[in-house]
Amino acid sequence: MADAPAALVGIIMGSSSDWSTLAPAAEVLAELGIPFEERLVPFQEGSSWASFRMFSPTGRVPCLHDGGTVVWDSLGIVEYLAERHPGAWPADRAARAWARCAAAEMHSGFETLRRICTMNCGIRVRLAAIPPELESEIARVGELWNEGLERFGGPFLAGRTFTAVDAFFAPVVLRAQTYGLGLAPSAAEYAARMLERPAIQAWQAEALAETWREPGHEAEVRAAGRVIADLRAALGTKAEARATP
Repeated sequence: MADAPAALVGIIMGSSSDWSTLAPAAEVLAELGIPFEERLVPFQEGSSWASFRMFSPTGRVPCLHDGGTVVWDSLGIVEYLAERHPGAWPADRAARAWARCAAAEMHSGFETLRRICTMNCGIRVRLAAIPPELESEIARVGELWNEGLERFGGPFLAGRTFTAVDAFFAPVVLRAQTYGLGLAPSAAEYAARMLERPAIQAWQAEALAETWREPGHEAEVRAAGRVIADLRAALGTKAEARATP
């Protein structure tokens, strides 16, 4: 009889609300049913680099610990998981090549979208402006999504099952919800399907329950536009925030 799979030591993150960098790794773990332990280390005011260096070589999150192996960066984590667990990437060669290219584009690109529409799934924001650079990147997201859905038949970007490329675009789905980004009908339908995924709903619930705020992130949101709804739990004290499991 096969032994039950051992849990990975853990995936370490800074906030459930700021899900952008950790989403691909965490979503792949959850969707593939890979046992893991989650550890939340809240961001500090100013720089968290020194304290995060205690568990992450780059001083950033996410970071995965599997026994004595430390894997950092979301793309590195996903590839590490793919070596051990079938299904992280599509089985079809053409779909897998497309999925890796699209995920890599998301991982390294869309700088304006990241800068203006910073990640915070607990609020709703009306943007003060949508500059041409942001508009073109939103259009590129829609182009990629439509290409994947049409080429591989949906309902996910690379075919019938959820894979890592969907995980890499999960933060964009949440950004579209937070900032009311205009999406073409097929892309909007895909985003709606993604928001129904249990793992994404669970992450949103955790984000809404957080009782602490990172001042730098809050300032970025205010610079982008006006907060029209704040769905998060009431702001707690710093001591309470650090006690969050």
